[in-house]
Amino acid sequence: MMGLERVSYGLVTVFVIVVALLVCPCEGLNAEGEYLLEIKSRFVDTFNHLGSWNPADPTPCGWMGINCTMEFDPVVLSLNLSSMNLTGNLSPSIGKLVSLTTLDLSYNGLSQNIPIEIGNCSSLVVLFLNNNQFEGQIPTEVGGLSRLTNLNLCNNRISGPFPAELGNLSSLSQLVAYSNNITGSLPVSLGKLKRLTTFRAGQNLISGSIPLEIGGCESLKYLGLAQNELGGEIPKELGMLKTLADLILWGNQLSGSVPKELGNCTNLKTLALYQNKLVGEIPKELGNLQFLTNLYLYSNGLNGTIPKEIGNLSLAIEIDFSENWLTGEVPVEFSKISGLRLLHLFQNLLTGYIPDELSILKNLTRLDLSINSLSGPIPVGFQYMSELIMLQLFNNSISGSIPQGLGVYSRLWVVDLSENYLTGRIPRHLCRNSNLIFLNLGFNQLTGNIPSGIINCPPLVQLRLAGNNLTGNLPSDLCKLVNLSAVELGQNKFNGPIPPEIGNCKALQRLQLSENYFTSKLPREIGYLSRLVTFNVSSNFLTGRISPEIFNCRMLQRLDLSRNGFGDALPSEIGGLSQLELLKLSENKLSGNLPATLGNLSRLTELQMGGNLFSGGIPSELGMLSSLQIALNLSYNNLSGLIPTELGNLTLLEFLFLNNNHLSGEIPGSFQDLSSLLGCNLSYNDLTGPLPSLSLFQNMAISSFIGNKGLCGGPLGACGKSSSFSLSSNMKGGDARLGKIVAIVAAACWWGFSHFHCNNIIFHDTSSRNSSPNSR
Repeated sequence: MMGLERVSYGLVTVFVIVVALLVCPCEGLNAEGEYLLEIKSRFVDTFNHLGSWNPADPTPCGWMGINCTMEFDPVVLSLNLSSMNLTGNLSPSIGKLVSLTTLDLSYNGLSQNIPIEIGNCSSLVVLFLNNNQFEGQIPTEVGGLSRLTNLNLCNNRISGPFPAELGNLSSLSQLVAYSNNITGSLPVSLGKLKRLTTFRAGQNLISGSIPLEIGGCESLKYLGLAQNELGGEIPKELGMLKTLADLILWGNQLSGSVPKELGNCTNLKTLALYQNKLVGEIPKELGNLQFLTNLYLYSNGLNGTIPKEIGNLSLAIEIDFSENWLTGEVPVEFSKISGLRLLHLFQNLLTGYIPDELSILKNLTRLDLSINSLSGPIPVGFQYMSELIMLQLFNNSISGSIPQGLGVYSRLWVVDLSENYLTGRIPRHLCRNSNLIFLNLGFNQLTGNIPSGIINCPPLVQLRLAGNNLTGNLPSDLCKLVNLSAVELGQNKFNGPIPPEIGNCKALQRLQLSENYFTSKLPREIGYLSRLVTFNVSSNFLTGRISPEIFNCRMLQRLDLSRNGFGDALPSEIGGLSQLELLKLSENKLSGNLPATLGNLSRLTELQMGGNLFSGGIPSELGMLSSLQIALNLSYNNLSGLIPTELGNLTLLEFLFLNNNHLSGEIPGSFQDLSSLLGCNLSYNDLTGPLPSLSLFQNMAISSFIGNKGLCGGPLGACGKSSSFSLSSNMKGGDARLGKIVAIVAAACWWGFSHFHCNNIIFHDTSSRNSSPNSR
């Protein structure tokens, strides 16, 4: 009986347990799930990625992004909500998930501060908060996460300094915090991180010096601190980092020399120290870096010669020493680096010949030696470098002929040999492989015609051949090149008419044909060039009327038709060039009245109309040219009548030339408002009355007023007394032409000198100078 009672009692117990489980399977969602719901409540989940987070579940272990332990009472080990378009902020409840080993909230839009409670997640190994909009400082409590190996905070809005407590993260392997607003100095405690392999904090506002203690990070492989405000010297202690593979310090204010101790970092692959304030010589010890592939020292103040030991960098792919003060010759030892693809030495003080041995570099794609003092010929072997796509040697003293086979074996993309002393003909094969987009051979001593290989180069975008001795006609087939945006043929000996086919250059933005021997009329088809911004045909022998169709080029900003033989009236359609900033029509035979529509050119900064046959009065509408600053030149015409008082509105004007006309009446009192005026010439008119009270007029030389018998005041003597100067018969007679040229050319040269560099664009390849995240 006792046995039966025990069995009955056991069955009752089991029954009670089963019933209890059926009636109440749990006490609701466990605590970890409740914490997660609190975290979710702070998120804005636009795309309902967290729709599986059901509060009716007993545990969160089946929810999106959750990974739990396999226990009877599971806890959350991993929370991965990366790339779910979440916004909002991170709840302090995150600190209640004390068993969490991985937290990944990267690539969302979370904002506000990182909660200090995250320091309670003492089991964290991986913490990814990167690519959000977190603000505020890095919580010092993060320094208590002793198991943390990976901390990524990059691409946020974090500010303030790195907390010194980060030095307590003895397990830390990766610390990534680039692209934030972090300030202050780097804590010396970082030197305690013996396991740290990657430290990337570029593109911040970090200042101070690089701590010497970083030399204690014995496992460091990647140190990236580019684009900060770091100063002081590069610590020689970095030479202790035997495992260092990438040292990225560009875009700071580092000074002093390049430490020779870096030659001890024998595993270094990338050394990027460019755009700093480094001085001194390039240490020869860098030649010990047998695994180095990328060496960037450009844009510093380095001097001395390039050490020949650089030739020992047998694995180097890119070397850039440009924009320094390096002297001496280009080392022939560069030819030992067989895999070299990029060599930039431009803008230094290098002398001597270009080594023929560089022709051995069969893998070289980009060579830029421009802006130096190199002499001698271009090595003939360059024409056999089959991988060469960019060859830039401009602004040197290179002489001899261009290798005529250049372009036969290589897919040349950019060729700039301008501003040298090259002679002979343009190589006909430069575009043989149909890759050439930029050709600049300007300002040499080249002769002959433009070869047909250039005229039939489909990808060509810019053709710059100005300043040579080239001859022949302007090829009518040139505008079959549909990509052509710039043609510069000025200062040559081209002749004949400008062909009407020029109107087919639909992409043309810059057409410069000045100082040649072009004749006949200007083709009206130029009006088809709707993208034209600069048009210069000055100093030729063009004649006829300026066709109104030309003023259909509504994008024009600079128009120079000066020093030709254009005649007849200036079309009023010129007033439609609303973008025009420079207008030069001087030294022609233009006649009739000045169009009042000139007053519509509201962006005009310089107006040169001198040396023509314009008659009638000066339009008062010129006073509307409020942007006119450089010069207004109407000298040497047949203008008459009063000077409009509206010209006093040109308060930015620096030079005013109205001399050698037939203007009458008084100088307007409004001229006293021309406070920016630096020079003025009103001589040889029929002006009367006192000079304006502006101090400039009171102190100007008499020559600016000579030939006006009725003027008085200032240097002319008090009004009411007889004039103390007389009309110069020489200037009215034999020397008038000389005075005309001096006045017009002086104004043009003043502007040309002060704006010279705007037309001398330097084309340097910067494709290797990326500021991609990988370089920070």
